[in-house]
Amino acid sequence: MQIQSVTVQKRVRPYCYTLCMAHIHKKVKKGRPYYYVREIARVDGKPKVVNQVYLGSPERILEMAQGGNAMPKKIQAQSFGALWLANLIEKEIDLAGLIDGIVAEKKDKAPSVGEYFLYAVYNRMIQACSKRAMPGWYKPTAIQHIRPVQVEELNSQMFWQKWDQVGEQQLQQLAKGFLRRISEVEPSSSECFMFDTTNYYTFMASDTESELAQRGKNKEGRNWLRQVGVALLVSRDKRIPLYYREYEGNRHDSKVFLQVMEDMLSAMRDSVGKDAALTVVFDKGMNSEDNITAIDTRENINFITTYSTYFAEHLVHMGLDNFTIVDTRKNRKLAREGRNDDRLLAWRTQGEYWGRKRTVVVTYNPLTATKQRYAFEKKMLRLQDSLFEFQSKVNSQAPYWRKQSVVLKRYEDICSELHIPSDLYKVEFYFNDKRLRMNFRKNHYRIGRYIDRFGKNILITDITEWTTDEIVQASLDRWTVEDGFRLTKDERQVALRPTRHWTDSKIRCHIFTCIAALALLRVLELRLRKAGVEMTAKAAMRHMSTLHSCLMWLPGKRKAARMLEEPSDEQAEIMRAFGWKIAGGVLQEM
Repeated sequence: MQIQSVTVQKRVRPYCYTLCMAHIHKKVKKGRPYYYVREIARVDGKPKVVNQVYLGSPERILEMAQGGNAMPKKIQAQSFGALWLANLIEKEIDLAGLIDGIVAEKKDKAPSVGEYFLYAVYNRMIQACSKRAMPGWYKPTAIQHIRPVQVEELNSQMFWQKWDQVGEQQLQQLAKGFLRRISEVEPSSSECFMFDTTNYYTFMASDTESELAQRGKNKEGRNWLRQVGVALLVSRDKRIPLYYREYEGNRHDSKVFLQVMEDMLSAMRDSVGKDAALTVVFDKGMNSEDNITAIDTRENINFITTYSTYFAEHLVHMGLDNFTIVDTRKNRKLAREGRNDDRLLAWRTQGEYWGRKRTVVVTYNPLTATKQRYAFEKKMLRLQDSLFEFQSKVNSQAPYWRKQSVVLKRYEDICSELHIPSDLYKVEFYFNDKRLRMNFRKNHYRIGRYIDRFGKNILITDITEWTTDEIVQASLDRWTVEDGFRLTKDERQVALRPTRHWTDSKIRCHIFTCIAALALLRVLELRLRKAGVEMTAKAAMRHMSTLHSCLMWLPGKRKAARMLEEPSDEQAEIMRAFGWKIAGGVLQEM
């Protein structure tokens, strides 16, 4: 059985490829013969060379045909495993078919709009590169034996032309349809969902027109660059994206939450049913009064959110003797390791917030408190060094250090740079012989109150029937959406950033391909886990990327044949999880 007959996918487009056996082709140039191995496919009924490898002289051909050295000869090796795995996962979704059913286009010989999205998604799942580099990335792969395409057509200009046919409403429709298919393939059983936002800086020029790319508070500190925001909703149990929305980089998170709330709640109901009691978990950047009021007015919708410690002094300074150990997965692990002192603590009470009485849980993490205390002491040393320098300049009557207001402004700027309050030191000024003098000393009371915050987090919810353990664990599970954002910022895989597009329509298309890749990678992880393989999608793709499809000349054979390499233990384990194996160099279902 040939590899081609196992892996080629039937296409929904009118044109298709039928791969032929490899054969020897002779060319004569300036009277000298040159020999090649050619693999030919039919494109719209016409034969086309899809792969050609130079063999060499007639003597070398004869040696290989006679089985010289009785050893097989590798003529060509193409990356196979990762692309095959990506294609296997996507087959259940049929992304290209979904998109082509929404975006009407004039039929031509080029790949369809849906297929341009599909090949971009494959690239994002394995090793993200620019559209300009896409043909070069696909050329050394075995894409012709998995989902054939003329790789020369996967260039940036063709991506631009094809994606230009997709309107904003169409993109929202196909994104909704795709994520719905994902949730049908891996249905969620949890009624709790995680919502968060982030932003991605770009290198777009200031004079380039764009509504999405705007300057704002960048979460990685690059406020001088234009950025694009993305909101994401994932299921708590499966961590699969259920909804996303791109938005302007200067829009505040709380405004985004209110803007997308209806669509977000609709996605949650579609996932677990319209009558389910839904809970959405989000952070303090989105708990404005308007947002909480909007949730309060809806039935069967609850929330868990964090709350700023700066607005709840009476909660932060509660003594630790009121806190108790909570039952969480992390605490159980720490107990097994004998690290009881590192376990998370919590204290529960009630209070009136946003016009209603709410459940309040204050948590204390000793590990976080220790890290924050260490970082704080380093900042205080830096501040102290700066103050000694200030004092020296003021007392020596250095130029530009003779006005109290100027010195205080510089002190406040240092505090702002270190992200600490300016009242942790008492800075005093006096005059001696009509000359300005400066002293400073620590404000131990304010320092103690500030340290009290370390390791503490405030959770507020309208849920009364959940235990403290359940509320805390639900809040901790917000890492599921944060982990998705981390993968989108990975330089190798998914890689939503850098955004190498400069129009809003293409930026939206790019974001969709990244979210689609993120969703398919999560499905891959779930399938591996069901088969008992504890491996991340990133690790699985890394292992599979080294599995090659090789064009071989076996001893005594008159023709070259394509075979797969012998898989490593990790590769064999991944393939078994999906019901496949390699036997004698041929891919087979188990």
